[in-house]
Amino acid sequence: MLLILFLILGVVFILISINLIGLAFTKLGFPPESAVILLFLSLVGSHINIPVKEIISREPVISGRIIDFYWFRYVIPPHEVEHRTIIAVNLGGGVIPVLISLFLIPMANPVEVLAGVTIMTVFIHMMARPIKGLGIAVPALLPPIAAAGLALLISSQNAPVIAYISGTLGSLIGADLLNLKKIPYLGAPVASIGGAGTFDGIFLTGIISVLLA
Repeated sequence: MLLILFLILGVVFILISINLIGLAFTKLGFPPESAVILLFLSLVGSHINIPVKEIISREPVISGRIIDFYWFRYVIPPHEVEHRTIIAVNLGGGVIPVLISLFLIPMANPVEVLAGVTIMTVFIHMMARPIKGLGIAVPALLPPIAAAGLALLISSQNAPVIAYISGTLGSLIGADLLNLKKIPYLGAPVASIGGAGTFDGIFLTGIISVLLA
């Protein structure tokens, strides 16, 4: 009976989460059906890394272990190639958020967007931490609140749009792109831009910041 109750609670939580995510995309101006498609592509795409470059790792490659970071657990699969790190772009946490942001940018004041992205980039870069064996990781819950508050200060009328753009692009630039030089010293088998370590932050920032704003 207890197991059944937990299963029911899990299903209810998933349905509420999907409804909230759909509401977030609707606030951004996407039709409900598009929101479902974007949600599906983002979640499925989080497991797809597009290789871009292979670099020589300065540290022994760490694999086959579990890393805990700010209440999120990342599993590093076994990796046979030593002293090689593959730099990739994650489909769900990198490509899709950038495309959505490019779609939304014309809906807001360019100066306000630039200010939001710049401030969030600096803020997230300060919070990002290099984790050996994983790559660059960001606490998943702080950026959404910061992006929402910042968006409300910049423009209360366009807060949802600015919150999404500044939160997602700020996370990608501040956490991943500005820390690319640190990747060879982390011993990570795969360093994914928008992937493990930052996907949770980027996805939650995009959704929660819009809802809060």
